[in-house]
Amino acid sequence: MTRPDYTAAQDAFGHWGVDTEAALDRLARIPISVHCWQGDDVVGFEGVTAGSGGGIQATGNYPGRARTPDELRADLEFAYANIPGKHRLNLHASYLDSDETPERDALEYKHFAPWVDWAKENGLGLDFNPTFFAHPKADDNLTLSHPDKGIRDFWIRHGEICREIAARIGTEMGSPCVNNIWVPDGYKDIPVGRMAARERLEASLDAMLAKQFDKAQLLDAVESKLFGLGVEACTVGSHEFYLGYAIRKNTLLCLDMGHFHPTENIADKLSAVALSVDEILLHVSRPMRWDSDHVILLNDDILAMAQELVFGDLLGRTHIGLDFFDATISRTAAWVVGTRNMQKALLRALLQPVEMLQAKEAELNFSDRFILTEELKDLPYGAVWKTFCERQSVPSGVTLLNTLNTYQASVADRK
Repeated sequence: MTRPDYTAAQDAFGHWGVDTEAALDRLARIPISVHCWQGDDVVGFEGVTAGSGGGIQATGNYPGRARTPDELRADLEFAYANIPGKHRLNLHASYLDSDETPERDALEYKHFAPWVDWAKENGLGLDFNPTFFAHPKADDNLTLSHPDKGIRDFWIRHGEICREIAARIGTEMGSPCVNNIWVPDGYKDIPVGRMAARERLEASLDAMLAKQFDKAQLLDAVESKLFGLGVEACTVGSHEFYLGYAIRKNTLLCLDMGHFHPTENIADKLSAVALSVDEILLHVSRPMRWDSDHVILLNDDILAMAQELVFGDLLGRTHIGLDFFDATISRTAAWVVGTRNMQKALLRALLQPVEMLQAKEAELNFSDRFILTEELKDLPYGAVWKTFCERQSVPSGVTLLNTLNTYQASVADRK
């Protein structure tokens, strides 16, 4: 039975030439790669004492943190059951599921096979990341650019192994595994020179990426950063460094919304870099003062990002992933609400009269463009979203609130 408010919404959007059914069909086919590390505060399951490097910090002590792979998978299953559509999981190398405790340069596919089996059972895609932080050999906030060749070689081996694992995952899943490379390298205070560190980073990346893989199995991405804790003065892998590298080496470029200055418009970068790279990886988060990775809101930044993806016809070339972690609230609620906010933003963009707006802009009729963009804000997007949730058999509104709270109560005794 069709909701009366949805029928009214169809008429309202139809007045502007927008087909709500086409928008819902498109939204259902956009996968979002949900990040595993929100569920346990970026701790991982290596079974050894890690170092502190990388400037990674999850604050808060809300009850319910996942302590084992099984607990994390149970939390993820609950989260996916409350997120409409079919999605992916973004797995870090520190989240192996094994009784063994290999060093990071000795990881094997078998240490992640349980994740692959689980993903297949749940109809999910899988993405991967080498873990270049939280390790004694990263305590100087230098890895692939470290002056010590032995340390660089260790991390190069880790990266090579992770690419092998990711390619095997892609083969097993029948879907390309996006393998995202981010390193924390940088300096807390002003270095006397930056060139040497960047030359070392480039050479290490070249060695790590030397082996060629079928893109049906593996898609490598490189991720930049402006600054973070402990690297306030210089980040070796800056945006300019990785933009040039991705163009020269034909990798994906990862744009993390938390890795730029809070006043920068990341949506603006999409069309700019899309002219030079074939595919883009997005890490969607919400910075506050610095790369603090707050749970994303349905705010102007997210709406602008989604609109640029739709209006620039970039959805087919962009892999959307999430990257936030907040230990002050329910971790499963953060996953569910954050992912749904990304979907809501995409839906709003898909419900725009794109051709009409673009025609006004091409005519330089900025008055009509202004009037239209403001009038369109009053359309009943919520009714369309509720219908999407109902068709996907997931709750919304008060029912969602109660569902999230009930699950949180069931895991609150985890210590």
